[in-house]
Amino acid sequence: MRSVERRNATFQQWQALLTNRAKRQASGELIVQGVRPISLAAAAGVPFVSLLFDGRARPSSWAADLMASGLAPVVRVAPDLLAELGERSDGAPELLAVVRHPGVDDVAVLPDVGDVRDVLVVAFDRPSSPGNIGSLVRSADALGAHAVVVTGHAADPWDPQSVRASTGSIFSLPVLRLSGPAPLLEWAAGRATVVGTDETGDVDLPAAPLTGPAVVVIGNETTGMSRAWRDGCDVTVRIPMTGGASSLNAAAAGAVVLYEALRQRSEASQRPVAS
Repeated sequence: MRSVERRNATFQQWQALLTNRAKRQASGELIVQGVRPISLAAAAGVPFVSLLFDGRARPSSWAADLMASGLAPVVRVAPDLLAELGERSDGAPELLAVVRHPGVDDVAVLPDVGDVRDVLVVAFDRPSSPGNIGSLVRSADALGAHAVVVTGHAADPWDPQSVRASTGSIFSLPVLRLSGPAPLLEWAAGRATVVGTDETGDVDLPAAPLTGPAVVVIGNETTGMSRAWRDGCDVTVRIPMTGGASSLNAAAAGAVVLYEALRQRSEASQRPVAS
């Protein structure tokens, strides 16, 4: 077990993974914080580069088992340095992980309707908040979506804020990064209904066609969907609301739409098949 006790070049490389998107992309690595995200990354088969350990004499059974598994080399890191990497003010976490970047930019990884007849993909158009990306990924994982696609000029899905907000769900389903909607619209043509969301949508959410293969589009937190996405949608839906608010937070709106998709699909699966 090697040791890092000061802010040397190795520590600075790790630190850059927290704050520098270009460094994450160039190195193909990111730091994972938290028991659940680390555990889900391991369960998903994400390649681990290093396990960073604070050196405590009696690690938890979770940390001890992970370090003994041979998943990655273990590096002992001074607790004050590990607290910085864990972005913690209450002391060092016992373990952090450096893993290979699992992001992809090819729609070929999406499931096809030949394999998943009710395929559900969530597209997040130009999100500016990594926390919103992570929250939407968490909802997508919990509510039965098969992939999340971030399009356009956007925050980094692999920013530590996003990974934390996802509570590790970002490792449980494909998360793609595309420069624009065209590849996903081409994939959806003839396969899936493209359902946009907007406060001025033409259809109330309960009437949205969400039982079959679908791409659900969530727009930017401030400006909504781009023109390209609006033009590519087969239908645009609105969430019925009361009170003074005219719209929901983007991640919250996505969760509402995904729950409606789950509700419709559950009801459809329970209907008797006509003879």
